[in-house]
Parts: sequence; structure tokens; C-alpha cells
Amino acid sequence: MAEITVRGAGIMGLMCAWVLTKRGASVQVVDPNGVASGASGGIVGALAPHVPENWNPKKAMQFEALDRAEALWAEIANVGGCDPGYARTGRIQPLADEAAIALAQGRAETALELWQGRYVWQVMDAKEADVVVESPTGKVIKDTLTARIHPKQACLSLASALNARGVEIKTDAPTTGTEIWATGSADLIEMSEHLGKPIGAPIKGQAALLHCAIPDAPQIFADGLHIVPHADGTVAIGSTTEREFTDPTATDAQLDPLIEAARQAVPILTDARVIQRWAGLRPRARSRAPMVGVHPTRPNAFIANGGFKIGLAMAPVVANLLADLILDQIDTIPDSFRPEASL
Repeated sequence: MAEITVRGAGIMGLMCAWVLTKRGASVQVVDPNGVASGASGGIVGALAPHVPENWNPKKAMQFEALDRAEALWAEIANVGGCDPGYARTGRIQPLADEAAIALAQGRAETALELWQGRYVWQVMDAKEADVVVESPTGKVIKDTLTARIHPKQACLSLASALNARGVEIKTDAPTTGTEIWATGSADLIEMSEHLGKPIGAPIKGQAALLHCAIPDAPQIFADGLHIVPHADGTVAIGSTTEREFTDPTATDAQLDPLIEAARQAVPILTDARVIQRWAGLRPRARSRAPMVGVHPTRPNAFIANGGFKIGLAMAPVVANLLADLILDQIDTIPDSFRPEASL
């Protein structure tokens, strides 16, 4: 039986632990700050696909991960008895002008092939959408592939399922067996300092949680803003993208325009009360893709990192790629995912 030590109890580390445990490895997870203490403790949770065009390995793998997510999270919830907040509720995107409509209609055709007929990307009248959304053209995109998940609850659900399978999550422990580093922004900073060049960087994001009970409504993606209804009677809004900051966990006035934009885009949110403001650092590898494979600076170790803005969706992909490599010595990692792509 392979012995694995996973360092990091965010979505990447916990998903690696889950997949490796299912495949017969003996796993421990170590994180001095506990479960979902970093970016994975966020509140937005948009499992949204890339646009269906210019297909590449990252988009193809993300599609497969999104397609399989419903069964994956149902199994995790069943084993651990903890709800991750997953639901495939779809997504609505307002269209700004005639050029946007034409582009969206073209993508509807490519979606038929690239999404293998399993899901729909269509242009429709805004008044026919499942939630009232402001659209300059009166038209919106509706897709049925997008899903939502509650990031912190997803991590807690994974932790509960791992505990049920006998996996310990510790705040401190020596390494046993093979080591996987899934410590997000902290490791990107350490690698950059060690190599004397930028391998990646933390990107601060601020988000807000509003009290509004529309749990079955689709997500809305308007002008780069994710608006995600959750099952608990809240709607998450996010997020900012800040490369320069002084306090990584403090919220400030940069969040206010996002809240106002959400209220304008979705009228039902006009009087919704803000019940939480959140900020944290998300790991962005230099390549923007997930970083998977042999760790570039830690001897005899592996890495699961990056996946900026798509980490929740891509974590199962990363976990399976690493499990193949570590347990079976099968290397199917795309070149764009390898650490070398960010060096």
C-alpha cells in the first residue's frame, strides 16, 4: 500500500487525498491552519465552463470534470454525511449588443459538438429566463452545464468523507511516504523566492454574501461578475482581482461597486441585505493553468497548485492526474499543466 502525505487541506489537497484513498493508498493530510483556511474557504463557488470554442486540453478536461461533478459530489456527501452545496442550476449571461448576440449564436453551434450533446448553450429572450435579469439587448445566453457549489462546505464535506474512510487531517505531522504539496499561494511565493523568478503569485479576491432565498435560480454572469444563488438562502457575488494589496484578508471599498452591479443586473437583489464580506488570496500560476507533477523545488515531492478561478472544477482532474503518476507511473499530464510551463 502506497503511503502519501498531502500538505494542504484546501480543495486541491483534500481532493488528491480522496482520489488516492479510493485507489488504495494510505493517506494523511497535514495543514497547520485546518480545513479550507485559504482560498478554498471562499463563498462564491461558480462551477462554470469555458466558452465552447478554441478547444484545448484544459477546456476538454474541465468539461469532463464538470460533467462528472454531480456524481462525484453525491458520492462524497453520501460517504461523509455532509452536504457540499452542489447543484447543476445552469447559468444566464446578459448580452450587451448585436455583436455579442452573433458571437453567442455561433458558440451555440460549437457547443453542440464540444459539449457532446449533453448540455445546451442557447440564446433566448431575457424575459424567458428563470430569473429576472437586466439585459441591454433583451437577450441572454442560457447554458445547462454550469453548476454551483459552496467552497468551504465542499471542503468540509470532503474532510468528513475522508474521516469516514479513516484518513486523518492533522495540524502537524512528519512526512510518511510520498509527499504532495497543495498549499496554494504560499508555495507559489516560496518557489518564486527559491528560483529567483516569478513562478506565480497570489491574487486577492473580495466577495460578498447577500441574504436572498432563490436557491433554485441559475447563476448570472454579467460583465465579469459571478452572481451565485446558494441552497442556504444566500446569493454570493464575486470577485475582485487585485494584484497589489496590503492586507490579504481585509475587505474595502473595492467590493462596493460589485455589490451595486449585482443589484442592477438582478432586480431581486435590490434590497437584499449584505450579511458577509470575504477576502482571500487565490493561487495563480504563471501559466494560469493548474500546476501538476513533480515539484520544481522540493526533492522527491509532487505538486497540486494553481488553477486560478477554476480550481474547484479542476481539482478532480489534478487529483486523478497525480494518482496516475504516483500510483501507476502513468504520465498523462498535459504540457500546459506541468510546472515547467510556469518556469
